Amino acid sequence: MEFEKLLMEASRKQNGIAIENYHISTEPYYISIGDEIEVFEKAYKLKLPVMLKGPTGCGKTRFLEHMAWKLSLPLVTIACHEDLTASDLVGRFLLKGDETVWQDGPLSLAVKHGAICYLDEVVEARKDTTVVIHPLTDDRRILPQEKRGLLLEAHPDFMLAISYNPGYQSVMKELKHSTRQRFLAIEFTYPSAEIERTIIMKESGLDRDVADRLVRLGEMVRNLKQHGLEEGISTRLLVYAGKLIADGLSPATACSVAVTRAMSDDAEMQEAIAEIVTGIF
Repeated sequence: MEFEKLLMEASRKQNGIAIENYHISTEPYYISIGDEIEVFEKAYKLKLPVMLKGPTGCGKTRFLEHMAWKLSLPLVTIACHEDLTASDLVGRFLLKGDETVWQDGPLSLAVKHGAICYLDEVVEARKDTTVVIHPLTDDRRILPQEKRGLLLEAHPDFMLAISYNPGYQSVMKELKHSTRQRFLAIEFTYPSAEIERTIIMKESGLDRDVADRLVRLGEMVRNLKQHGLEEGISTRLLVYAGKLIADGLSPATACSVAVTRAMSDDAEMQEAIAEIVTGIF
């Protein structure tokens, strides 16, 4: 066991990456809206991968940060995009001076050191990239490093989590069933008015009256989704508006930059949101 620890330390130093940098030192503020905490804890205990589904800004990432803190695990987050390659996840050989050295990717780092690896917006990655995670999602719990001819066995504490926004799915960006059916699914949505008000007050420092107005604004803007708005406003944007108001910006200006202009480029939609803001504030 001591020899294995020395090998892990040598690998960490060679890669120039400290897993300690991925630990979350202070508790992220999070209010549970269902049984998601209990489900996640069971999934971690049973070594089952988890998929978080829900609209943008509804708390998926904050939830995962909270769980990493609660479980005292490092959190390695990977923002997925269409240029993400398997080598970006697993690692690659790099030239260093006159020699070639291996550099672990973030997924390998998490697998070796027992972290939560979080693939954010996984549908944005190419399908030939995401298949690299498949051997980690069943009872094998291994990661092939094909360029080195190695199979990494996942640390007992390793956990894989992915997220995506079902509202943005298309034929080109749909999660493959061969990937989807490897994960437990936890669904997220916008919080209730009471919880959203509490979040806004806590995160921005606003009083109850203004926070209530922002909650009402959120509800009314989300109703515009039935009239052409691509997606409802996130709690995150309402918090941004609250922070601006708490720091002295007028509600009209704060809502203009954090809500009206952020939600749409369409002039008619912006006008409709602006009218809602005027009516509330």
